[in-house]
Amino acid sequence: MSDSVVIIPTYNELGNIEKMVHKVFSLSHPFHLLIIDDGSPDGTAQKVKDLQKSFPDRLFLIERGGKQGLGTAYIAGFKWALQRGYQFVFEMDCDFSHNPDDLLRLYSACNNDGNDIAVGSRYVEGGGFVNWPKDRIRLSKNASLYVNLVTWIGIKDPTAGFICYTRKVLETIDLDKVRFVGYAFQIEMKFAARKLGFKIVEVPIIFTERVEGVSKMSRNIIKEGIIGVLQIQLNSFFSNYRKK
Repeated sequence: MSDSVVIIPTYNELGNIEKMVHKVFSLSHPFHLLIIDDGSPDGTAQKVKDLQKSFPDRLFLIERGGKQGLGTAYIAGFKWALQRGYQFVFEMDCDFSHNPDDLLRLYSACNNDGNDIAVGSRYVEGGGFVNWPKDRIRLSKNASLYVNLVTWIGIKDPTAGFICYTRKVLETIDLDKVRFVGYAFQIEMKFAARKLGFKIVEVPIIFTERVEGVSKMSRNIIKEGIIGVLQIQLNSFFSNYRKK
């Protein structure tokens, strides 16, 4: 039994999923993988099922009917991981924009250095981008500035989606109170953890533009982020995220 599971939501990632599975399982730490597929019409889930024959004790799959949002996928994954006793739960994209090698650094930041959350950050010293369009970089930087101005969260990359959570964080946060499903989900989780006093560290990563597949970013996701940040801060004045 591993102490760590990496959760990867997928939608039409047939071009990446097999390479990702083999890469994660080649690392020196025995990570497990949970793929949460939202009804990919390209056969992503079937490919995972085929790979499970080679990795029956390390590769797991949740199939959902249609696109239900990034946030709901991760919440489902968090609950699944808690039920099975994992101590470290990771978020990561399937498109190799997050380098799987960095899982080891995020793990070390929590397991060895005593942090509660390790965020793979593009905006601390040593972090950055490869082949990402300048307009996307500008949008991301402006979003990070906006989030910090509104929430005072104190995280340079609050929208980052490459993260290690320790078990106690996910046990403490009332996951049913996390309301956002898209862009704002990542912000809300970090905001909740910060409000509850958890120790968060940013680990520098290089974010690389995907080669296979299509970006899932949309106007609705961006809109949710802009409005959602205001709602997150407003709601915090009336309630908190601690599980009762």
